[in-house]
Amino acid sequence: MSYGSTAALQQAVYAALTGDAEVQTLSGGAIYDALPPGPVPGLYVSLGPEQVQDRSDKTGKGALHDFPVTVVTTGAGFQAAKTLAAAISDALDEAGLTLARGRLMRLRFLRARARRIEDGREIEIWFRARVDDALS
Repeated sequence: MSYGSTAALQQAVYAALTGDAEVQTLSGGAIYDALPPGPVPGLYVSLGPEQVQDRSDKTGKGALHDFPVTVVTTGAGFQAAKTLAAAISDALDEAGLTLARGRLMRLRFLRARARRIEDGREIEIWFRARVDDALS
């Protein structure tokens, strides 16, 4: 197994989201891999934890990464969050991202969960990435 490409995958996902015009417009540019100190906007995107499994074989090291991108809103209702979540899904599903380390073989939408939270609404959009960790 190799966990070596995980930072490169997160960096590429973050770049894809910040570089997507619709996601930028709908989120107001509030896309974080770590929440900033102090108050956050009423609608924002956060990169989350991940689960990684070995997908190495005799040709090389690799891993399967499952990770959520989360939309959080303090607004009433789910409409704005769902619209933003759909744009995120469109931006990442089957995206051909270039990684600083390794090679992305496939990135696809896996599942989503919308729920009420203490201060508003949250939508987790889960993706699955298959990465070959080619060091050369």
